[in-house]
Amino acid sequence: MNHEAPLREFLGLTFNLSNILMVTVASAIVLLIAILSTRALAMKPTGMQNFMEWIMDFVRNIIKSNMDWKTGGSFHILGITLIMYVAISNFLGLPFAITYDHVLWWKSPTADPIITMTLAVMVVALTHYYGIRMKGFKEYGKDFFRPMKFLFPLKIIEEFANTLTLGLRLYGNIYAGEILLGLLAGSLATGAFGWIAATIPTLAWLAFSIFIGGIQAFIFVMLTMVYMAHKVSHDH
Repeated sequence: MNHEAPLREFLGLTFNLSNILMVTVASAIVLLIAILSTRALAMKPTGMQNFMEWIMDFVRNIIKSNMDWKTGGSFHILGITLIMYVAISNFLGLPFAITYDHVLWWKSPTADPIITMTLAVMVVALTHYYGIRMKGFKEYGKDFFRPMKFLFPLKIIEEFANTLTLGLRLYGNIYAGEILLGLLAGSLATGAFGWIAATIPTLAWLAFSIFIGGIQAFIFVMLTMVYMAHKVSHDH
């Protein structure tokens, strides 16, 4: 696990080339799945179309559990995009990690706090945007003083807490999983005895990490819709 990040300076800014690579790969995979799922639509879905329709129904149920569909239907595409992107990002580093000259290039992008916190900030910013768009600036601003004005500071703190927990929960789970997989993979290289002793735990943890990656994608989208519901619904 002794490796460095491929950092480069450009116009006074520092860029992590590994993050750029993995974000691009995850985005390309999501786009490819979307294209394959919709290129030959049929009344009786099969294969990739069936998978995509299952994802759509799954996200629709998440939205309906938090707000009425008339309001929440606007966020259906957002939910589908997030759950696919986060899930694929969680899975990318599970089969293997690619390190060249002690520099880590291939990993799960969500194993980096910069990526997960960026996603969290984007989500929270979108909740404010849609809150203002659907309620109006004046009505939306009043929500921060309801039911009592002295709760305003707590609601501001809540916004920061929501952002931190949304991003750090995802990062912590995926990063910890990859750390343990790396340690187990190191045991495989210590000889025949180490290979035998580490194979079963490695496969078991790999399967568990796939489960955790899927669950974390679900939790991320669920919390996104919970936060969105609190901002756009008039009964919150």
